[in-house]
Amino acid sequence: MIREWMQRSGCVSNCTAFYKPDWEIPDLESYDALILMGGPMGIYDEKDYPWLAKEKAHIKAAIEAGKSVLGICLGAQLIASVLDARVAPMETKEIGWFPVATTDEGVDHPILGGLNHTMTVLHWHGDRFEIPSGAIRLVSSPACDNQAFLYQKRVLGLQFHLEMDEPAIRQIINTCGHELVESATIQSAKTLLAHAAELNTKRALFQLLDNWVSA
Repeated sequence: MIREWMQRSGCVSNCTAFYKPDWEIPDLESYDALILMGGPMGIYDEKDYPWLAKEKAHIKAAIEAGKSVLGICLGAQLIASVLDARVAPMETKEIGWFPVATTDEGVDHPILGGLNHTMTVLHWHGDRFEIPSGAIRLVSSPACDNQAFLYQKRVLGLQFHLEMDEPAIRQIINTCGHELVESATIQSAKTLLAHAAELNTKRALFQLLDNWVSA
């Protein structure tokens, strides 16, 4: 859905796969905004995924250059890490459609303008980030207190997923379905798919992206 928003907004986009050794890392001057997506690894898994070090270095450089940066799930954790905030495994994973609520700091913040103060959104994570020094905690959930933060007006981290439609959910189930061990904070594949259309988050995603690029 992010690509659909880009097309609607007239953005020119390019994709960089840091995990592919033959892919060139973009020059900072070649773009205005950087979007970092998720993955099954942790930010601390550099031994198994050595490309993480290069990605962290590029994220830090982009932030220091004043770029607009958005991180989703692992992407948010990478941002938190380069801003010297701790990222660590939770006692239990949070996977499924669960509510989030705006914090007191975020309730009147323009980055969340036009969004509901409570939303049911998709989660798929087992790690939690601390809020970086100087950042604002925007969103929380019962299972994970830190769900979103904003740093220096243009650097946004989201632990949850607004961008995933039913095809994307089917894909992640096919890839990571072994994690779906049902519990109070983990839903079944059937439940994930059943709510995909009912709890469509496209409007919220587009509104948030509009707010982010306008900051």
